[in-house]
Amino acid sequence: MTIKDKQLADSIYLILAALFIASLVASNLIFQKFFFWEPFGLYRFEISVGILPYPITFLITDILSEIYGKKKANQVVIAGIFASFFSITIILIADFTPAIENSPINNKIFHQVFGLSPLAVFASMIAYLFAQFIDIRIFHFWKNITKGRHLWLRNNFSTFASQFIDTFTVLVLLCSFNILPWYIFTSLLISGFLFKVIIAILDTPILYGVVFLFRKRFNLKVGEEILE
Repeated sequence: MTIKDKQLADSIYLILAALFIASLVASNLIFQKFFFWEPFGLYRFEISVGILPYPITFLITDILSEIYGKKKANQVVIAGIFASFFSITIILIADFTPAIENSPINNKIFHQVFGLSPLAVFASMIAYLFAQFIDIRIFHFWKNITKGRHLWLRNNFSTFASQFIDTFTVLVLLCSFNILPWYIFTSLLISGFLFKVIIAILDTPILYGVVFLFRKRFNLKVGEEILE
């Protein structure tokens, strides 16, 4: 690989890492709003808006795992952890800081919107640690078994398993912290997991397209990764 290609690969890696971290932090900040989605009247999904950017993180880790390798994917996961805990610190300081009388957002409203975020981030990070590292491990397990072929298989199998673990763990913690009532646990688990499965299936063509472009641009063989 030429120096120019290496610089381009590094730049793309940074952009993907930035999108990953932004999606992760955003999902933790907006989680308190819930909505429903009823496609074709077949099933009523009741889910948090925080789930909307979250599948992007799993798509990006699959791209990084396939193109840059397990080590690079894990580095982004760890960076996301630090970014999320840093956001907790900022939120706690902002929530503690008293608002002036003419502030458009007073202390009560700010606390109502962001006050639960630190607990939510903590719960999300515990689930995130389990889910992301399992996602990467399963992805590379199937990559080795299939000798780099059948990208759809490792993409979906790794995401299905990790997304269930993520959804289950974060809901258990949020209910345990009394952020969410236990009586909606089962419905949120089913809705959240099914929604993530649908997104994982829909993003498979996107993954194939991105991987194809990478392989074409950097002359990579099937299963080959960009070396450091």
